[in-house]
Amino acid sequence: MPAPPRGHSPPQLPIPDPETAARSAALLARVSERIAARGGPIPFAEYMELVLYAPGLGYYAGGLRKFGAEGDFVTAPEIAPLFSRCLARQCAEVLAELGGGEILEFGAGSGAMAAGILGELRGLGCEPERYGILEVSGELRARQRETLAALVPGELGRVQWLDRLPESPLRGVVLANEVLDAMPVERFRIVPDGVHELQVDREGERLIWAEGPAGGRLAATVERLQQDLPEPLAPGYSSEVNPTFEPWLAGVADVLDAGAVLLIDYGYPRHEYYHPERATGTLMCHYRHHAHSDPLILPGLQDITAYVDFTAVAQAGVDAGLRLAGYTTQAHFLLGAGLTELLADSDPTDVRRHLALTQQVKTLTLPGEMGERFKALAFTRGFDAPLAGFALRDLRDRL
Repeated sequence: MPAPPRGHSPPQLPIPDPETAARSAALLARVSERIAARGGPIPFAEYMELVLYAPGLGYYAGGLRKFGAEGDFVTAPEIAPLFSRCLARQCAEVLAELGGGEILEFGAGSGAMAAGILGELRGLGCEPERYGILEVSGELRARQRETLAALVPGELGRVQWLDRLPESPLRGVVLANEVLDAMPVERFRIVPDGVHELQVDREGERLIWAEGPAGGRLAATVERLQQDLPEPLAPGYSSEVNPTFEPWLAGVADVLDAGAVLLIDYGYPRHEYYHPERATGTLMCHYRHHAHSDPLILPGLQDITAYVDFTAVAQAGVDAGLRLAGYTTQAHFLLGAGLTELLADSDPTDVRRHLALTQQVKTLTLPGEMGERFKALAFTRGFDAPLAGFALRDLRDRL
């Protein structure tokens, strides 16, 4: 089997301006220091953590524009407000059953989803006691506040920004939309005599891939996941595992007294995630609306994500003491949560608005758009009522 490439040809991407290039160079220096301190390559998860979350320099911790036309990508709440309105209706169902409660959103992006949810809940007469936003980026906190002040100024008093999980027990709903995909992952490659780990090293002025035998924990993790597959992964197969799901969901479970955890992201159940056709993994990068697969360039200036192994997520939540309450496609979740009713409420004689809503529905539900690629998964604790978003089609048996 050939070794991984020591260098790489950068994709044709927009050139950063001098200020952002200097920021990237500073982060590259920090990565190089970490490599030097270790005396060799660092695990990819450590590299991903640095370039995404290093204070002041990381992609999510710096001051770069990330969402929307001026950023690197858009998410469902930005392009289709109906998405947030459907989430609000699912939240309302849970809050009503609990007799009130709060909402906690992880990584609220531009604030569009929070604004949409709060606006819809206000219209339904089911406002939460508090809307917490756990956000690590100071720039995003400021943008979220601006968005909320512009769209739902009367609800801003309900919003509280958090640095960490709340200490007091939470009754209500925990939301994470496109959060799991940004958690640091470990990369591996199958070799004839076992499992190798793909790491990050430096050669001159550029970062390169390095490869060596996987440590005991990573090797054991890959061995366990292979036992769930129809056939063992072939030599040369490369992919990712996420070691963060377990501690993250354990933390969420610790604070959830009663209610639901709703996770929406792009991904697959394990047997599809590690399909032979995905022999190079699922890692993707986004820079100024260009998608590519090289995470070793533009440190701190591009998003790095990996598709989600929802089987691993489900197992981690159950191990943390949560009840797996549903798993389905985004299309079926939104339809179950009231998407068609929201479209039916629009006035077809208002042609421009009605056509815009129709386009939103297509974007959110068609298989070639977001409908099949994105999935919704729910956990509950102290809450046994069915969730409307999973009433049309529940795919838990596929996990």
